[in-house]
Amino acid sequence: MTSTYDATIVGGGLAGLTLALQLRKRCPDLSIAIIERNRFPVPASAHKVGESTVEIGAHYLSNVLGLSDQLKQNQLPKYGLRFYFGEGHQSVDERDELGPSRLLSIPSFQLDRGILENDLAELVRNLDVDVFDGCKVHGIKSTEGQHHLVARRHDGSALELKASWVIDCASRTSPLKRTLGLAKSNDHVVNSAWFRVPTSVRVDNFSDCPDWQSRFIENSRWLSTNHFMGQGYWVWLIPLSTGATSVGIVADPSVHPLDTFNRHDRAMQWFADNEPNLLPHIDGLEPMDFRFLKDYSHDCKQVFGAEQWALSGEAGVFLDPFYSPGTDFIAISNTYITDLIARQSHGEPITQRRAIYQHLFLSFYNSSLELYQGQYPGFGDRNLMILKLIWDYTYYWGVLAFLFYRNVLTDLDLMTEFGPLLADTQRAHRKMQKNFRERARQQIRKPGSGRFFDQYMIPILRELNKGLAVDCERDQVGIRLRENVSKLMQVGDLVTFRLQSPGAPLRPDEAALIGDLQLGA
Repeated sequence: MTSTYDATIVGGGLAGLTLALQLRKRCPDLSIAIIERNRFPVPASAHKVGESTVEIGAHYLSNVLGLSDQLKQNQLPKYGLRFYFGEGHQSVDERDELGPSRLLSIPSFQLDRGILENDLAELVRNLDVDVFDGCKVHGIKSTEGQHHLVARRHDGSALELKASWVIDCASRTSPLKRTLGLAKSNDHVVNSAWFRVPTSVRVDNFSDCPDWQSRFIENSRWLSTNHFMGQGYWVWLIPLSTGATSVGIVADPSVHPLDTFNRHDRAMQWFADNEPNLLPHIDGLEPMDFRFLKDYSHDCKQVFGAEQWALSGEAGVFLDPFYSPGTDFIAISNTYITDLIARQSHGEPITQRRAIYQHLFLSFYNSSLELYQGQYPGFGDRNLMILKLIWDYTYYWGVLAFLFYRNVLTDLDLMTEFGPLLADTQRAHRKMQKNFRERARQQIRKPGSGRFFDQYMIPILRELNKGLAVDCERDQVGIRLRENVSKLMQVGDLVTFRLQSPGAPLRPDEAALIGDLQLGA
């Protein structure tokens, strides 16, 4: 069987299916095919990274792709990111907690990936996207401006497709990346292991302390992505709509070698050694699966090729699961790919635009990579991490998320106008992350004192998060961006001072940004 398509997507996971839907919505007449090695429907609880979304990814799924109803019906709402600092032997109410006392303005979701991908597969098929499941790509050749793909079905029969565009969304298997030699390492070596248990592990039940229970208005901590923080590591608990819970360990190998948690029995011993108070809540639960990834973070030499190819999702780049940026970068890359294909299909030259999108995308990636490089040794340092989170959230909501929500990433006139401002902002960001790395080298970790640091009561965070939903005319985008960056620079000055003097009394200008947040020595 040989068929010809305008666009063929290799990989029918989250990146590939959302790209097909976005392309179909933008270009109703485009012929689109997806080649996926698994058969649909996939298991409801698919064992994949990317179960937690933050604001860009949630907006992309809900509003850009129009999946709000499916997400509300079939997935769980996410009650923000929540962090616990202190010693692993301390009870959860004895540890210091950073998180919102109530929901911020912008909704996000905990994703049961199998359910979502099955919903997406059915949706794109109903929109006349040809989905060839149970097929594995064995070769991609490019001649005379056309790509030739050879795949083989599970039953052994051959499938051949010709495509004007080929987009590799096949996660880490990434046949196009291998063929073109695009793999590139980065300076961020961290390992992870994760598994699911077939029950709801609810942090709310970890303590019956009345004061601790009363901190969160909705009384549903378990719907947050809960992070247990320590020197060189963090642990996640993510609830899934099927009733299962995803449990993960992410660690710097210089502090916690991978072979101490790369099997389930070893992971349980790791919990006994590092998070003994968390262990009783997961020990004895039969794991549904177990997987580990060594040196999971990776770069890519190029993601948008001049010969009408592109990479999206983990096939291209992958940062780190901390802050849950995976769906964000799928949203950004798919938006650029869709725009390139749509413009070319209407006869518009895209050579210069492709080069600019390449530069912008990798610039966003490299700026985000700074969040993680050399920072894991400081993850148990409460004061460092609270200040880092304030800067990181302000940078994310005030700049990148703001630009995505305003739908201007493909507006070259505006992005060119913003170029000098964004360059200055990135330099400030790099400087701040350097300060965090220097502090992280001290590897400070102290016992918790049961304090609660309410993210909802930090004015700058509440303001910027709420501001994402406030629309504005195109000519007002630059004004608001400059206002956001001005506030970011004020936050930078505050954070730099507080790193050195955490116990100093708050000045009025500081309180206007962070409320009555008192770190203490």
